[in-house]
Amino acid sequence: MGSGLLPGLVLSLALCLRAGSGLRVVTEYFTQGPEKLSFYHSYTNVKLFHFSLPEDTTLALWNLVAFKERGAGLGQDCPDHDIFVYLRAGAPPVINPLNTSFPDNTLVPGLLSLTLPWVSPNKTTGSLNITAPLPGPWFLAAHLPRDDGKISVKGLTAECHYLFQPQLIVQRVTGLPILYPHSPLPLDILNGNSSVLSKVYVPEFSTLLTLSVTNCSVAGSQAGNGSLTSCPIRIQLRPKAPPVSNSSTRDCPSGGAECSLSVSPLWGVWYYISVEKLATNANVTFLISALVTDCSQYGPAASGYQRDADLSPSGNWSARTDVPAGVPELCLPVRPTLRNDLNTLSTQFFVFYGPNVTVTSASPVTLSLQLGPLLDGGATLNFEIALNMSSVQGHNVTVLACLNPDVPLVSLNSTLACSTMSSEGSLVWVRPGAERARLLLPFPQPGRWYVTLRTLCGTNSSLAECANTSAQVSLRMFLSPCIDSCGTYGECHLLRSYSYMLAACRCRADWDGWGCTDGRNALSYREQMIHVILLTFSNLLFIPPIVIALRNHLLMEASVYTYTMFFSTFYHACDQPGVTVLCIMDYDVLQYCDFFGSLMCVWVTLICMARLQTVAKEVLYLLGALVLAMVVQMDRHGLWNLLGPTLFALVLLAIAWAVRMVRRRHCYPPSWRRWVFFLLPGTVIALTAVMLYVVVETDKNYYYTHSLWHMLIAGSLSFLLPPRGRRVTPLQKVQRKGCGYRLCIDEPDDTQPLEPVLLNVNSVCPL
Repeated sequence: MGSGLLPGLVLSLALCLRAGSGLRVVTEYFTQGPEKLSFYHSYTNVKLFHFSLPEDTTLALWNLVAFKERGAGLGQDCPDHDIFVYLRAGAPPVINPLNTSFPDNTLVPGLLSLTLPWVSPNKTTGSLNITAPLPGPWFLAAHLPRDDGKISVKGLTAECHYLFQPQLIVQRVTGLPILYPHSPLPLDILNGNSSVLSKVYVPEFSTLLTLSVTNCSVAGSQAGNGSLTSCPIRIQLRPKAPPVSNSSTRDCPSGGAECSLSVSPLWGVWYYISVEKLATNANVTFLISALVTDCSQYGPAASGYQRDADLSPSGNWSARTDVPAGVPELCLPVRPTLRNDLNTLSTQFFVFYGPNVTVTSASPVTLSLQLGPLLDGGATLNFEIALNMSSVQGHNVTVLACLNPDVPLVSLNSTLACSTMSSEGSLVWVRPGAERARLLLPFPQPGRWYVTLRTLCGTNSSLAECANTSAQVSLRMFLSPCIDSCGTYGECHLLRSYSYMLAACRCRADWDGWGCTDGRNALSYREQMIHVILLTFSNLLFIPPIVIALRNHLLMEASVYTYTMFFSTFYHACDQPGVTVLCIMDYDVLQYCDFFGSLMCVWVTLICMARLQTVAKEVLYLLGALVLAMVVQMDRHGLWNLLGPTLFALVLLAIAWAVRMVRRRHCYPPSWRRWVFFLLPGTVIALTAVMLYVVVETDKNYYYTHSLWHMLIAGSLSFLLPPRGRRVTPLQKVQRKGCGYRLCIDEPDDTQPLEPVLLNVNSVCPL
């Protein structure tokens, strides 16, 4: 497939364009191979694509291409199904296309979404522009609408495939000016440009970032005395990526010798600064400086400044500072957690000397945990807190826990807000009467997360700071593949997209939702019992053909029917979607035996109807079993698995019957009653079962139609099995009528196997 004109045009026009002020714009192009999309039933049907954006990116353009294929050609005749696309930075998007509910206390992160309609018979395109995207991993998810529930037989018709290929074009700048704290940096905005971009690094344990612009002047102006009266500018600030319209902004239209902007920053990230000139086309020059204040309020933090917590031998926590003695220590120690990786997407975070943590009004507690960029982002972050009632000291004490990425909650007050100027936080609280609480965050952002614990007093409407209060809480922080293992009516599936792992639920019994907790359309227990009874007890109709086969001395056929009845019954008992499940073996083993037994039933019945010689019949039985065992292992749902052996057996049956008709010179089987009362009804029943399986069966009526399929197939066997052959009576003693010989042909009747003709020569001469 061609990549389209748009990427090539952008690549050829934008490569190595100069942006002024010593900056260079570099364009990079990324693409991934086309992937086949699936109709949506759960997140397991979503196709995930992973991109990595470099730092200093100013523009990301996703070019989305979709096309149809049918068989080996184009899919002009395939129906048009909209393609739903989702985009998120840092972790896979958490989507809800069916508008189902999430489990309680689940935090749903935001995302970007786009719907692609078809604009041509077999191809459609779309684009998504993001200005100044965050650097690092980006995830794009795509799927088709919800499936219609039709169960299609694989290989019956040429399937329509919808393929999707995302392409990414990135523009990034190089040579950005770097601003160092307490080192003013002269910058200018040339006549052809509207703004200038720079960046400054903010270390950990920083509480305030202040930017100041001084000595602003416009070339050719008369007010070149450092006044901002003739130098209107706008300052914008954003962490991790260049500023956009909703970034922190300060307009300096006129007046004053200094324009400043202050924010409470994230820790350990680059802050991008944009200075834009307003209402002028002349050159603008100015000085910009940055002041980074750490939590000790002792001067600016150095570039390599670090502050963490040490554990003393007695088990007490003490903050290590790099400030001289006598300076008041206002930093809250950040306690690290111990990471214990248990399995894929399964990790526990232990609090040292925990899990109990004492929180007082005088000393709030801050914990940190690190989430990796690959495996952790595809799991669910679980945060659970429980209050120890016997440890509460004070009246109406409430323990609040704030979960924040990148920076802890530094400013503590009496509000219930956990958000800061630069970070969105999540709140959970416990108190007497509500001793337990939890937060669930599917697909969390990678990086460092902080938990801040503090105490307040009062009720929800009037919380206030209070003194001499304390409480002990127990914390559980862990990563799990799915929320509560998807509950009773779901299964947790591990998914792999290239080198990325994630987990998602697949719900059963018509339950829905991210954690299979939405039961608005779910099957009741009574309905589940009816379904399992239908699918299992319908196999009892194999008993009549088993009895008929035993009565006709067809022991091999009776054994195959018994095998099929047994494994079909227990396979469907294990295949139930709800709580009415009984698995006597591994599910895959039961499924294999059920499919294999079904094919063997068809094979041995048709070979038996051919009434071949004993040796030939046994050889065909054995060869058929070997071939069918291989075919079922290769593909259990393919049409030719059933059609191929059936057609071959029908050809053998037709040849055997044709030989008899030529030899006997009359129709075979010779009895019209055999045709009218057995063969024709059995054939009609079998064809009805096949049409029911191919045309009518859907997800909604599966329990009824498939049960009827069992009964029809078993019923057809009762009609199609050949009768028991008549016994060949010994030749009656021939009366002697003179001397000579008489030739007697011991010929079997038309229902006997095709054996060699017996010739007996009897003497009729007197002794």
